[in-house]
Amino acid sequence: MNLSPLGVRVTAGTLRADEGVVLHHLWTDGGVVASPAGNGAQLLHLSVALCVLNDTYREAEKLGIEVSGVAVEADGGFDDEWRSTGIAYSVTLDSRASAEDLVRLGAAVDEVAEVPRTIRAGAAVERLA
Repeated sequence: MNLSPLGVRVTAGTLRADEGVVLHHLWTDGGVVASPAGNGAQLLHLSVALCVLNDTYREAEKLGIEVSGVAVEADGGFDDEWRSTGIAYSVTLDSRASAEDLVRLGAAVDEVAEVPRTIRAGAAVERLA
């Protein structure tokens, strides 16, 4: 996936990048490295990528699939009035699991990942005060 200036990448485990913002992570000792994360559009995409990364570890554990490293890229565009035109993500895994198991894992994550599900449902955002 070729990232636009608004795209982000999060990495953990054996695929953890050397540079970026380090975030605490329940599933790995070294934390997650996120980059870049300097504006609201990138943070929107980061929320999708981080959710998918976390859920990949969680669902892999539930399914008994060993995962040593995860990298997720998320990117998207905006129209002239800065409304999102959609977000796409891709996942790279370091795993000895079969291709069939990895497809099963990817489908499970896509189904349960909370942030992508919320965005797909069209969550309302309102200003208070």
